[in-house]
Parts: sequence; structure tokens; C-alpha cells
Amino acid sequence: MNTDPIADFLTRVRNASSARKKVVEIPASKTKAAMTKILFDKGYISNYKVIEDDKQGVIKIALKYNPSTKTPAITKLQRISSPGLRKYSNAKDLPRVLNGLGIAIISTSKGVVSDKEARTQKIGGEILCYVY
Repeated sequence: MNTDPIADFLTRVRNASSARKKVVEIPASKTKAAMTKILFDKGYISNYKVIEDDKQGVIKIALKYNPSTKTPAITKLQRISSPGLRKYSNAKDLPRVLNGLGIAIISTSKGVVSDKEARTQKIGGEILCYVY
């Protein structure tokens, strides 16, 4: 039994990236699919596919690497809000990751969005993780 599925998602991507894997498979959920879409839209992964089956489903993520240096596009994935200590922020106090070079993934009342989208929509929420 997994008590923190989002931390498991981040750990699987982090471990596969450091092991230079091309594809990583993760058990699917709506939150994880939304987080994967944000990573794809911001250019941190090259592609993804949500495969539905009769049980939970699987998200297949194709990781992205710099072609010349073979370094991963994702340098760091950091979980911020945990089940034991939730971190919330309003729209004015949303964090800027690496002075705007990274992103924060925020769970809001309008769905899971990046910090820049949350600022433009002027909504706050739970800070799930930092990506840079």
C-alpha cells in the first residue's frame, strides 16, 4: 500500500531519469495525469501516454535528455506538500522556483496547474512540487 502516490510518482521519474531510462511506467490517476501533462507542456518530458485498462491504468512517460551532454531535462523534482504537512499558498504568495526558471505544480480548485497559470488566473492552492 502506498501512502503518498504523488511522492511515488516523483520518485519513479527521478530514479528513471538518473538511471538514463528512456521510458518509465507509473500507475495512473487523474492528478498524476494532470502533472504529467504539465511536465510535457513545459518541455521537461518528450512524450507521454495514458493507457486505460480494467483496473487502474498506466502512464508511460518518455523522458527527455540533452542530446549533446546526455544530461536529463529534469534536474530536480522536489515534493513540497506531504500528507503529514500540507503547504497552501494564495495567489499573491505563490513561490517562484529558481527565479522563474523552474515551475511549481499547484493543485487548485480549477484543477492541477503550474504556478504561472495560477498567477494569471489569480487562484491559490496546495503546492504539490517544484520542478527544475
